[in-house]
Amino acid sequence: MNKKIAVLLGGTSSERDVSIKSGYAILNSLLKSKLNAYPIDVRDDSILELKQNGFNQAFIALHGKGGEDGSIQGFLEYCNIPYTGSGIMASSISIDKFRTKLLWKSRGLLTAPDIYISKKKNIESFFSTIEKQTLQLGLPVIIKPNQHGSSIGITVVSSITQLYDAIKNAFSYDNNIIIEKFISGKEYTVSILGKNILPPILISTKSQFYDYNAKYISNSAKYASSGELSANQEKKLKTIAMLAWNTLGCHGCARIDFILDDQDQFWLLEINTIPGMTNRSLTPMSARFAGISFDELVLSILDMNNKYI
Repeated sequence: MNKKIAVLLGGTSSERDVSIKSGYAILNSLLKSKLNAYPIDVRDDSILELKQNGFNQAFIALHGKGGEDGSIQGFLEYCNIPYTGSGIMASSISIDKFRTKLLWKSRGLLTAPDIYISKKKNIESFFSTIEKQTLQLGLPVIIKPNQHGSSIGITVVSSITQLYDAIKNAFSYDNNIIIEKFISGKEYTVSILGKNILPPILISTKSQFYDYNAKYISNSAKYASSGELSANQEKKLKTIAMLAWNTLGCHGCARIDFILDDQDQFWLLEINTIPGMTNRSLTPMSARFAGISFDELVLSILDMNNKYI
């Protein structure tokens, strides 16, 4: 039977534009493979009618809140509609950078020292305390909204005079933020497809870190499969990636970001349980390095959801 597939895209998160690009890339690929697929923008279209309208599979292309936080997964499970990606619990934990790090630390994995801060009535009332704690971490630090992706709302702070504005910026996206010790080194990303680890990618950028501009706008970033990793380093990186994946209970396809410091240590940054699928996204790029076409990647991700619920 030719199943009817809903490609869930758009949404209301700050990553809406990226989600639309990912979603339509996936949709066009499914149509190219002669599958019965339709775009559903969860902001504008009623997902309450998915079952009534005959949809019996969902390909989730929603980034950020509403897509990667377990909420859409819970709805689809209630409707008994199989979906791509991780389940409710793994999704809700993985979008939360702070709690993800707590679990990784419990397994002995390296993550940057951090401060977790919840928003209060005004920043001024507790800023002096944050300032002291930040100085104890040591500059530079990187400030992140706790539950956002695509590097939105992130600032690298090299001077304490930048701290207030950076915190205020992060709080404009999330009621909870993380201040992390900035780990300098080479940035790698590892995509996992089922039980297979795709080739790691070394990301080189002129920016202080792989920010939104480098990801989606400029053409300054450079990418290399495995980069300058030795065979032992690559084996170590893949082992850490799989342990990080299994610790969170992820499923389907995800991408994990790392920093390799000058002491040959891999530091975990974060995980993306709905990785981007645009023409500039890293997971399709990693798949290409493994000899997997974009269409083959999409079909592989889709096939995994049949066995999930």
